[in-house]
Amino acid sequence: MQFYAFHGCFVEEQVVGTHFQVNCTITTDCKLAASTDDLTKTINYQEVYVLIKQTMQQTSHLLENVAYRIIKVLQNAFPMITEIEVEVQKMNPPLGGKIENVAVILNSNELK
Repeated sequence: MQFYAFHGCFVEEQVVGTHFQVNCTITTDCKLAASTDDLTKTINYQEVYVLIKQTMQQTSHLLENVAYRIIKVLQNAFPMITEIEVEVQKMNPPLGGKIENVAVILNSNELK
């Protein structure tokens, strides 16, 4: 998922913003959805996208905080999730050189 957002420790980052990419892997028991072909028996990807988009619109200083908030909002919305891994990449970070991106990866099992 790609977003334009305003995360960063520098004031300029929170004013100008930059591009971010979010990768999210969700683990859940989907046997019932697989056998019934019923969307209500699984996690709706559209709802996941909307929740992540809303979370990305809330400014943070740290990518770690962004990833943490994404995990928490998804866990609250979908209690059937057993594990979530979220990677948040900041594209072209202002670190004084040519850098494609920096990234943070958090796993819900590591937050327990």
